[in-house]
Amino acid sequence: MSGNFIDLPQNKVLKKLREGKVVLGTCAYSFSPDVVQMAGYCGLDFCRIDNEHAWRQDSALENMIRASLASGITALCRVDRDNPFLIRKALELGSQAIVVPQIETRKEAQAVINAAKFPPLGTRGFGNLNQSGRYGVIDAGEWIQWSNSEIMVGSMIETEKALHELDGILSLDGLDFVLIGPADLSLSLGLDKPSMNDTRVQDAIKTVVAAARKHRKYVMIGVASPWAENAWRYIDMGVNMVEIGHDFSILRTVWTDTIHTIKQKAE
Repeated sequence: MSGNFIDLPQNKVLKKLREGKVVLGTCAYSFSPDVVQMAGYCGLDFCRIDNEHAWRQDSALENMIRASLASGITALCRVDRDNPFLIRKALELGSQAIVVPQIETRKEAQAVINAAKFPPLGTRGFGNLNQSGRYGVIDAGEWIQWSNSEIMVGSMIETEKALHELDGILSLDGLDFVLIGPADLSLSLGLDKPSMNDTRVQDAIKTVVAAARKHRKYVMIGVASPWAENAWRYIDMGVNMVEIGHDFSILRTVWTDTIHTIKQKAE
C-alpha cells in the first residue's frame, strides 16, 4: 500500500467546502438504504442519517452507509450525546461525518472531538477490522491519517446557553462545523412552539453564522418547504451546508399538497 489513501474515499463535502462552495444535502429518518442511494444519484452532497430521534441498533445504519459509498454521497450521522462509543461505532461503519446534539460548552464539544479523532488529535480507540478500515486490508497508519484528516466533526447549537458559549466552542481545533437546531433553539429562547421565522431565532442564527465566520468554521441548517427559496435565504446569510428537508417531511409535503390539488379540481 502507498500513502495515497488507496480505496479510502475522499470526503467530497469537505473538499467542496474548502473550495468555498455551498453543499446541499437531505436527512433520512426512515433508515432506508434506498433513500440514501437515490439522494446520491440525484446529486446531493450529503445525507444526514438520524440516530437521535430515529434510532435502530441493527444492521440498518451499516447498509445505509454502504449505499452512500455506492452512490458517492457523504454520510453524516447524528448520534446521541454523552456516549463517545456511539461516535466511534458510526465512524467504524464508514460515516464520513458525525454531529452530536445539545452541545452547550467548550468542554462538551472537546469530548466529541476526542471521541472522533485518533491520537494525538483525540482519544478514539483503535480498531480497523470494520467497514471504514476496509477490514484491515488498508495499512493501519494510512487509515488513521485518513480518519483524522477526512472525517468531519460537528456539534449542534440549539440552546440559549450554547449561544453564550459560541466563541469557546467554535475556537476548538478539530471542530469543522456546527448544525443549528432551530426547533430546540426556539423552545430554549422561550417560545411556546418551534418557529424558525421568529425574530429571536433569526437573530440567533445570524449570531452563529457571524461567530463561525470569525473562527473559520462551517454552518449547517435544515430548511423546510419551499425548499429552494429557504435554501437561498440562508445561503445569502452565510450558511455553507443546507439540508433540504428529510424523507418524511418531503413525502408528507408532496403527498398532502398533491392530494389537496387533485381534490380541489375534482370538486
